[in-house]
Amino acid sequence: MNRTFFIVILFAAFLAPTPCILAQSEANIMANDCSRSYDSLLNTYYVKKFSRTHARRNLNYNEQAFENVSDSVIANRLKSMHTVIPMNYNNIVRQYIKMYLGIMSRRLDVTLTLSEYYHPMFIEILSRYGVPEELKYLSIIESAMNPQATSRVGAAGLWQFMYYTGKLYGLEVNSLVDDRRDPYKSTVAAARYLKDLHNVFNDWTLAIAAYNCGPGNINKAIARSGGKHNFWEIYPYLPRETRGYIPAFIAATYVMNHYADHGLRPSRFDMPINADTIVLHNNVYFKYISDAIDIDIDELRALNPQYITDYIPGESGTYTLTLPINKMQSFFSFEEDIYSKTNDSLSTKPIVVSAQQDRVDRGGKSSRGGGNRYHSVRKGETLTQIAQKYGTTVQALKKKNKIKGDKIRYGQKIRVK
Repeated sequence: MNRTFFIVILFAAFLAPTPCILAQSEANIMANDCSRSYDSLLNTYYVKKFSRTHARRNLNYNEQAFENVSDSVIANRLKSMHTVIPMNYNNIVRQYIKMYLGIMSRRLDVTLTLSEYYHPMFIEILSRYGVPEELKYLSIIESAMNPQATSRVGAAGLWQFMYYTGKLYGLEVNSLVDDRRDPYKSTVAAARYLKDLHNVFNDWTLAIAAYNCGPGNINKAIARSGGKHNFWEIYPYLPRETRGYIPAFIAATYVMNHYADHGLRPSRFDMPINADTIVLHNNVYFKYISDAIDIDIDELRALNPQYITDYIPGESGTYTLTLPINKMQSFFSFEEDIYSKTNDSLSTKPIVVSAQQDRVDRGGKSSRGGGNRYHSVRKGETLTQIAQKYGTTVQALKKKNKIKGDKIRYGQKIRVK
């Protein structure tokens, strides 16, 4: 089945006795995580390409002015959105709204541009599975709408699926293919998972919280609270990250709907990336597609982030290739030649798996043994991109490889483990 959607690569969530102080601390931690995720997006193909021609405005957000906005005004704005999921307002949510306004004051143009491309697809799929439309904003919290995002514990893609949860919902994850990074398939899996969680708890707020920390942790918090089933009543018994997850979701939803009320006037990127998909019935290497139809191989990777080794095993299953619409006819013209060259290449040399990330479970333990691992630098690749692929940091790579500065060269071997 063909589907048309626009692919772009971009941006990323995170009481106890003293809730306001802890909320501020958690919000600061989350702000750092969001900044790190957003900064990695600046090195992705489409953002780099189109940001050159985009004059970003100095958005007029005044933090002091926010302090003058009353609680009743914000609470009424949240109520006015008429969402299925309750948009509760309290001091903790206020802290997160303040944080998101600060983040968005520098990044709203990019975020709104991505929303224009991704949200039509999100809404169609969420509606199909009976999931509230406002959960489209969850991808901002999860990955900053970056299908190539990888968390510190190995969650991947727009919706940050862990390995085993992804497999449970039909996402193929192996040495060649990682469907967690496929925008369409991962959104279907996220909608199904959220619907299943709602069926368990009969409460969308608890379903969202369970999406973050797992249903087991929600059940433990319910038990420790004496059987209460309201998120804010079980709040003190939840994992720290999950305590910030719901306030972050409410804040992101608020800011995406009311940014103009706080003086933010973004200008959107011009990213006319109209793309479509075709089903392949033969094996293909990105290199031969790139050569035949004159498309940058980095653009192919951006449009098809689920293929780990620049190779699509089309002969062994139902796999799709996403291309810009203006390149479709060229592909059909050279299709047989591309298949032929790929198969000739496969008969003379094996597939090299150089970019497969370590698989990590929810507890953060690697499922593979020890030993050093190395990555061969591709043309135009940066340390940030390599760190993202392997779930590590630029600083860690520099330390392991004794690299000074940020320059690396094509073909250089980088130790990643």
